[in-house]
Amino acid sequence: MARARSDSPLLFEIIEKPDFSFETKAMADGLWPVAGMDEAGRGPLAGPVVAAAVVLDPANIPDGLDDSKRLSHLQREALFVRILGSALGVSMASVSAEGIDGSNILKASLEAMRRAVVGLSVQPKLALADGRDVPPGLPCAGRALIKGDQRSQSIAAASIVAKVMRDRMMCGCGNHHDRYGFEVHMGYATARHRTAIEAHGPVARLHRVSFAPFRLGGTEVIEEESLAGLE
Repeated sequence: MARARSDSPLLFEIIEKPDFSFETKAMADGLWPVAGMDEAGRGPLAGPVVAAAVVLDPANIPDGLDDSKRLSHLQREALFVRILGSALGVSMASVSAEGIDGSNILKASLEAMRRAVVGLSVQPKLALADGRDVPPGLPCAGRALIKGDQRSQSIAAASIVAKVMRDRMMCGCGNHHDRYGFEVHMGYATARHRTAIEAHGPVARLHRVSFAPFRLGGTEVIEEESLAGLE
């Protein structure tokens, strides 16, 4: 007779940490180097989607790698420096708000990841992607891992690099457009950001006008100087 499942809650949440097992298995199968790839910025109303690809050194993997969303700002910044100083290859790429509006956020995210892999100085034989989709047009084999940034250290490293780079870009936008507070909310749809949009309108080539509320509200776009570093 099957044992009845307990309906009692767990005393504590078991949080899994990423490891190097996917990469080790790939190495055993002759697929090395292995790159992890991930993106940051799919949800915001403004700014680019930024992707990173990272090939870790198996003999020098930084401690503390994890999904960037589970790390503090200071932890991400410290790991960013350690990743850049220890990895065999690191590459970053982005697709601007205009590029996102011209296709859709999924296609733009996959394209940014593809560009990041192509830009690596070390040519991988396998690229591991966070999520359900493998970017089309990769120069190597690809595999998608759901919650990959919580399972693979290579993907976790890429998630950290992408997040730090995008945050720095949005802080630069905040310095250029000080009425919007980009350096605080990074382009996400916070109350402060929505209030600024209502008061000042969206910024051309920075706000994603294919996203709500612009698409639904028909808000007029304010023409401003082009922003270096977002293309």
